[in-house]
Amino acid sequence: MLQDSFAKVYNKFKLQFYTKFFERAQEREASLTTVETFCMEIIHSVERPTVQEFAKIAHISGPNAAYKIGCLIKKGYLKKTRSEIDRRAYYLEVTDKYMRYYNIGYDYIGVVMDRIKEKFSPEEVETLERILIAMNEELMPELEF
Repeated sequence: MLQDSFAKVYNKFKLQFYTKFFERAQEREASLTTVETFCMEIIHSVERPTVQEFAKIAHISGPNAAYKIGCLIKKGYLKKTRSEIDRRAYYLEVTDKYMRYYNIGYDYIGVVMDRIKEKFSPEEVETLERILIAMNEELMPELEF
């Protein structure tokens, strides 16, 4: 039951994102392909990976990763920042342009969180927050990078 409930919530968040995404796509031509969108999701989620880290996480070759990154930089969604410590290394960072694009679905999380705060007691909200923090920091070790 817990698994089904969680899956339903997760699917609703995805559905809301896709609905907003296609709504915006009707207003203007979408500038990211599906694969580019997934690449950006990885880069944004990992927070400043190197090209090699991105390639490893995405399970693609270094040259393929470099090509995809080059396209995303040209479109203005991504930038490379040189490491202050190792001048040979570059970190991938999302741009404000991407954050505007990304926020089409992310804003909904805030709406749902506000509704949770209205419906549940502060103690219940605190318990939910502790559960989410534990999920992020302890229960998903496969996704630690």
